[in-house]
Amino acid sequence: MPEFVTFSRNVFIPVTNICRNRCGYCTFRRDPDHPEARLMNIEEIIPILKNGKEAGCTEALFVFGEYAEEVPEYKKELKEMGYESTIEYVTDLCEIAIEMGLLPHTNAGILTRSELEMLKPLNVSMGLMLETTADLKAHSESPGKAPSKRIEMIRTAGELQIPFTTGILVGIGETEEDRKHSLQTIADIHREFGHIQEVIIQNFMPKPDTPMADRIPPTKNEMVRAVSLAREILPDDVAVQVAPNLIEPRILIENGATDLGGVSPTTIDWINPEAEWPSVVELQQMTGSIPLVERLPIYPQYIEKGWYSKKLSVLITELTDKKGFKRKQP
Repeated sequence: MPEFVTFSRNVFIPVTNICRNRCGYCTFRRDPDHPEARLMNIEEIIPILKNGKEAGCTEALFVFGEYAEEVPEYKKELKEMGYESTIEYVTDLCEIAIEMGLLPHTNAGILTRSELEMLKPLNVSMGLMLETTADLKAHSESPGKAPSKRIEMIRTAGELQIPFTTGILVGIGETEEDRKHSLQTIADIHREFGHIQEVIIQNFMPKPDTPMADRIPPTKNEMVRAVSLAREILPDDVAVQVAPNLIEPRILIENGATDLGGVSPTTIDWINPEAEWPSVVELQQMTGSIPLVERLPIYPQYIEKGWYSKKLSVLITELTDKKGFKRKQP
């Protein structure tokens, strides 16, 4: 059993749900003519950041569909807002979040080296789910889910010394051997660059009105096995994370999970909107006698290494205790 289990408090901002990919399990993506399609403007986002800060959040999680600029209607709307690319827009959003006392973490799908370089000074960490190294039917209409492209970006983030989150999605058609190969790939990349702070072992949840709506989700035993594999394969300095709004985490903690990810007291999980975040009190009940420790979206070892920009240093110092975890409020 771990000495303690960590989590972070975030505010979840879905900048746009327009996306070039059509994954077989996704309910986040919208076509531009759908009534729920959105590109959030700054005036919408500032109150969300403010509410998150007031609720004790340290992380501004910016999530958006991959290369929405490939959709002409979206590109036009973005231009009307004064931006040539989503990344250009998100850099402004990150600046605003920092000014308001929140540490940005961007999860944007595939990004080029130059895009990562643009975002690095304004993000305390970044993320991209590998999901799997297998070629699956679930990703047949998703050019950004090609394993080689995702591996290349994770490696580039390592070259740029960006503290990074990745993970696998369990139950989308992959085999256990595929999971082993995916985890080994992540482990090898981390041994080369040392930048992967956490690996999410996320259980697929079928959703209505998707091609995979009738697919059976992974069993608890499958998830236990996946978490055990992760702990066995990944280096000791990489945390194994599970989502407490998608699965009861206690048995997974007993089998190697040490982190419960970001939970939000003010915003929903836009990727899994049906799954309500637990409160911090409920999280502690889930871990039982194991202490719960709040962290920032950058892990203590990367604070110690100084893997962040001067733009973020004052805020990190203000928010952390002597061990690099979240400073307790007086």
